[in-house]
Amino acid sequence: MMPMKQERIILGIDPGLANTGWGVIEQRGARLSCLAYGCVATPASMELSRRLAKIHEQIGAVIERFGPTCVGIETVWFGQNITAAFATGQARGAALVACANAGLEVGEFSPKQIKLAVVGAGGAEKTQVQYMVRQLLSLDREPKPDHAADALAAAICYTTHQGLEGRNEVTS
Repeated sequence: MMPMKQERIILGIDPGLANTGWGVIEQRGARLSCLAYGCVATPASMELSRRLAKIHEQIGAVIERFGPTCVGIETVWFGQNITAAFATGQARGAALVACANAGLEVGEFSPKQIKLAVVGAGGAEKTQVQYMVRQLLSLDREPKPDHAADALAAAICYTTHQGLEGRNEVTS
């Protein structure tokens, strides 16, 4: 791993139509600290266009408040449910537009890459990710909901891939 001499604020995003997790970390050299985290929740009863607008607006508000220069975002995993993957892709697009509007550098990472960066195992369970995020960011408790923990993990993953300049998609 390359030495980390950078000082920057990194946004992490775990996209989802019902719940889009977000987390903001600060990197000072090798030291990582959590600035904030949360979740944009949209009810299924809300019209799709309004749900996407809410994700876009609230991620935009997080960007405006914390001023990140870069973002780590999870890619869509097409497990067994294509419908859920499509909805996640739409939520991801709304979040990415907010990031593009702010001129952020974007790193896109698969769930496996994020787990590998944070836990050291690509097949790690959600509880392991939450535990390691807590440890790596020196939090007094595990971040909840798990969407926020996953977003913080995506931001942490970005720090481990910093040497891949000029690439906005990193795949395994």
